[in-house]
Amino acid sequence: MSAKKETLGKTVGVVVAVCLVCSIIVSGAAVGLRELQQANAALDRQSNILAAAGLLGEAKTKKEIGIVYDARVVERFVNLTTGEYVANPAEGESKPYDMYGRVSKAPETSTKAEGSPAGFSRRANVASIFLIKDDDGVVSRIILPVHGSGLWDLMFGFLALDSDGHTIRELIFYQHKETPGLGGEIQNPEWQAKWNGKQLFKNGNVAIEVNKGDNRDNQYAVDALSGATLTSNGVENTLEYWASDNGYGNYLKKQSWKS
Repeated sequence: MSAKKETLGKTVGVVVAVCLVCSIIVSGAAVGLRELQQANAALDRQSNILAAAGLLGEAKTKKEIGIVYDARVVERFVNLTTGEYVANPAEGESKPYDMYGRVSKAPETSTKAEGSPAGFSRRANVASIFLIKDDDGVVSRIILPVHGSGLWDLMFGFLALDSDGHTIRELIFYQHKETPGLGGEIQNPEWQAKWNGKQLFKNGNVAIEVNKGDNRDNQYAVDALSGATLTSNGVENTLEYWASDNGYGNYLKKQSWKS
């Protein structure tokens, strides 16, 4: 009987040991996967910001993307109500600040977007913005995160402005669920190129539109996407909201990047 108990005890011990080893391996793999996902997400964001800045062509590898980003991009945080710079809300935390995360939903860190045509109910009180500096350290572009509803869901992108605060250089959407070949053409380089040189404001008011027809000679309008009226309207509504005083309007009026 004692021999059987001893054998049973050894068997249980082996099973417990194997379970412990497996749990350690699984836990380690989960941590490693999470770190890899976070690294890939950071790389994607850096790539999209560099694309909006017109600098992605200078970086061909992951390492080069990081080097160019660190050398040319400065992230700042803006209180959208006052238009003033504030400290990083996520300072000292393990994860970077995410203006589309929990802070955009919690009442204490967000504001209702009442009457907004952009298709979301709240937005974060503090936004991340990205200043692009030239070789002399002078701000050459301002990159503003924007989002709003398309046909099927929210579209997320970056609006790049010249240092004058009103001349558009790029409008890049990096995440959306629009129909391929129709609304999905918001990612078509030919359509994206039509934004270069357009004016966001006229006499201090948001003026940019997305209209049907040929708008090459209209500095306040871009051609609508063929067969994608709702997506085109969504793009216009998105810019209308984020360029207004509800979005980056107060910040753009202050032009704090020049001081």
